[in-house]
Amino acid sequence: MAKLTDVYFVDGVRTPFGRAGDKGMYAHTRADDLAVKALIKLMERNGDVPKDRIDDVAIAATSQTGDQGLTLGRTVAMLAGLPQSVPGLAIERMCAGAMTAVTTMGASIGFGAYDFAIAGGVEHMGHHPIGANADPNPRFVAEKLVDPQALNMGVTAERLHDRFPQLTKKRADRFGMLSQQKVQAAYDKGLIQPDLVPIAVSDAEGAFVLATQDEGRRPNTTMADLEGLKTPFRPHGRVTAGTSSPLTDGATIGLLAGSHALKEFGLSPKMRMVSFGYAGVQPEVMGIGPIPSTEKALAKAGLTIDDIGLFELNEAFAVQVLSFLDHFGIADDDPRVNPWGGAIALGHPLAASGVRLMIQLAAQFAERPDVRYGLTAMCVGLGQGGSVVWENPHYTGKTKRK
Repeated sequence: MAKLTDVYFVDGVRTPFGRAGDKGMYAHTRADDLAVKALIKLMERNGDVPKDRIDDVAIAATSQTGDQGLTLGRTVAMLAGLPQSVPGLAIERMCAGAMTAVTTMGASIGFGAYDFAIAGGVEHMGHHPIGANADPNPRFVAEKLVDPQALNMGVTAERLHDRFPQLTKKRADRFGMLSQQKVQAAYDKGLIQPDLVPIAVSDAEGAFVLATQDEGRRPNTTMADLEGLKTPFRPHGRVTAGTSSPLTDGATIGLLAGSHALKEFGLSPKMRMVSFGYAGVQPEVMGIGPIPSTEKALAKAGLTIDDIGLFELNEAFAVQVLSFLDHFGIADDDPRVNPWGGAIALGHPLAASGVRLMIQLAAQFAERPDVRYGLTAMCVGLGQGGSVVWENPHYTGKTKRK
């Protein structure tokens, strides 16, 4: 009989994130190869876990076609050298794909059906622009179920500015600038690099170089720079490239385990999954999605927002994060929020981003034994939000010295 168990995030790695497009560093690299190389590295880092003990592999992608098609979890597992006995599946929840892979595999572990599982995501937005191969049902427009522009994420961000006038362009610009600065500060301290998998990439002429850092960073960004940027989603709007996550290519992979498996192999986990929640909102203002999903996750955990000591919030748009912070009464520059910066600087390869949040939170937990609980949360296209509450295994209960 299956035994219920706690669920742990044992480890996670990711590729450096590249700018999407013909000039991006992954322009001539397959999407599935990004996930394969990340999985190979993950298994190398966790050599005490036998490959044949992996019970399932869930890999997410938003555009499941071309080099992101053919049941990614299974194909990536085989290409990465896992035994043919290891099954796999593909998952799709737009921006929350990898997050959903983690919670789905985590639920299977918690139920006692699995001991170990792999969960991650990949998105090559250079090869597969968002919505490029989609054919939305005409009923969405004909029956006015969804405004046609709800599929344009930038327009939904502009509507958050409309709905919440206190979320000014100046606040968004400052948040975007600080994200760039925090990412660079984390790089300067060597905090991000340990979980990056170097990727050999070729240029148009076939020459190989090694991709070792996130490509989209703009560490010298100033408020003056941001003030002068165009507003592509609306004339005289408030959303700019400086307050939006860039189009990005990349892959993330995490290893999950139950408490029995941890004990069997003597593993030290990086986080314990406490609860998770997903919620739907109006697609026209999809950015508020993490608010109800976080409320759900907190309620399931028996916690309040005040119990959360670290937040990893996906910066799809600055205004989207600000709407979350305002709702919960958190300051724009609260040091608990994205202390190493976020997607505005690092990029947002859609289905891969959820595990990137978890990788950073896990690394921060190791540095912060004074923090017991952390949150990873993100908005999701077509009006959804996803949130996961995590517990720090390094927690000591002692207050950090200032």
